[in-house]
Amino acid sequence: MTYSVAASDCDELEGPWQGLLGSAVTNTPFHTSQWLRAWWAQFQDEREMLLLEVRRGREAVGIAPFMRRGQEITLIGSSHICDYMDIIVARGQEPAVAAALLDYLDSQEWQSIDLPSLAHDSPVLSHLAPLARARGYRVEVTETDTCPQLELPSTWEEYLSGLSSRHRHEIRRKLRRLDQTGSARYYAVDGLGGLRQDVDDFTRLFRESRSDKAEFMTPQMADFFQATAQSMAGGGYLKLFFLEVGGARVAAALCFDYGDARYLYNSGYDPQYSYFSVGLLLKVLCLKDGIETNKKRFDFLRGVEDYKYDLGGRDVPIYRCLIRRP
Repeated sequence: MTYSVAASDCDELEGPWQGLLGSAVTNTPFHTSQWLRAWWAQFQDEREMLLLEVRRGREAVGIAPFMRRGQEITLIGSSHICDYMDIIVARGQEPAVAAALLDYLDSQEWQSIDLPSLAHDSPVLSHLAPLARARGYRVEVTETDTCPQLELPSTWEEYLSGLSSRHRHEIRRKLRRLDQTGSARYYAVDGLGGLRQDVDDFTRLFRESRSDKAEFMTPQMADFFQATAQSMAGGGYLKLFFLEVGGARVAAALCFDYGDARYLYNSGYDPQYSYFSVGLLLKVLCLKDGIETNKKRFDFLRGVEDYKYDLGGRDVPIYRCLIRRP
């Protein structure tokens, strides 16, 4: 069967994109068209989209969401806000798709292809990088970060029993102290109704929680969070959790539910309620809710904050693949 590669656009690939994700090894919220559309709308700058579709006959078997600026090709997205990035390949088609993409790219003008934020099972690492190396390209693969993850048990008590006695005791003690306020409650919003104000509240709490977060949340970034929340809610992936005390929102956690996993993307809290550990406890409650809604995995996403390991996270490495023309 003949394989072909052609440049396309998001509208044309909307249907094939969704179908491919269901059969791909790399399949997270960050690989969806909804996520990449939101990123592109805010951060494309002067880049040119190079969205490549690989077909086996008339069947779509791969999508490479590339962009290009000058002599560099990279994946659509940016590693500081896109925890996972990758090409999307139907399972079992990885060797043929890698070969077809390299054949196509051979005819293009570029000096480097920079592919960051790759999970350990990425088809770039298993097929594209080895093939590029065999064809004489200079290929560097480096471990750049980690996304701590936790396999979720079937019950909350089973989860607690898997923690160290110290961390188990601390969670229970802090939850009791929060309960003693008599006015604490947590809940998730996941629909479009009122979402703009919900995201504004999240942004406010994010900025209030730490000075570096306030610096990170520029007006452009706030627009991106707003657009992303709207887009992901439209796809049915958004879970924006709030913790209230006395009727006031004091902590927020932006999560995505995707497949059998929950992804904790970002969070914030009001420092005036630090005594009640509202920031940490909302993350605990998000995890507890994940167990109760039969999620199998909790992904804390990128970063090595202590709380991720205190709550049971285990490191899963993230890689960067850099391909250069000889």
